Amino acid sequence: MSIHLGDIAPDFEQDSTIGRIRFHEWLGDSWGVLFSHPADFTPVCTTELGLTAKLKAEFEERNVKAIALSVDPVDSHQKWIADIEDTQHCVVGFPIIADPDRTVAELYDMIHPKALATLTVRSLFIIDPNKKVRLMITYPASCGRNFDEVLRVIDSLQLTDQHAVATPGNWKHGDDVVIVPSLQDPAEIAKRFPAGYNALRPYLRMTPQPK
Repeated sequence: MSIHLGDIAPDFEQDSTIGRIRFHEWLGDSWGVLFSHPADFTPVCTTELGLTAKLKAEFEERNVKAIALSVDPVDSHQKWIADIEDTQHCVVGFPIIADPDRTVAELYDMIHPKALATLTVRSLFIIDPNKKVRLMITYPASCGRNFDEVLRVIDSLQLTDQHAVATPGNWKHGDDVVIVPSLQDPAEIAKRFPAGYNALRPYLRMTPQPK
């Protein structure tokens, strides 16, 4: 199955380290970060799950739920969690989905035969409260994910959903943003952006980040 930005994230019901999960029901009105791992007890993924655990407060501040997936069963996940918590000095407070039958892997196109013949590649999906897929990133097995980037994208998505702006390259929270080209009415611009803006070009208008 091929997933595109804007698609409704496929729903599923699967076992996890916190019990049986119905994905859409579990998400509720929250944003979600669903990320997969090739298998349990893999070194790069161990560090990533530790980072995710340590970012608990950051995710909660943004109304985001994190959920991981590996093709191994729940009992293996539980043993892996013990290793993660011991080596990464954290508490894993989010669920890890068990996907031994590859149900979720197939739904989310996580198996790429030319990369990993039978195991899930390391994909990450950001899903909004309407269950729409807003971002997809797939990493090679050797490269750890950048969770600062995951948080940055969530900040951008949540900001641009609320205001008629886009975020420029390397933007981070607090930086100036771009007024979208479709907004042309001067009165509306003045109302939306009382701090004013700097028109570098007619199509490139920078303004302080709305609060």
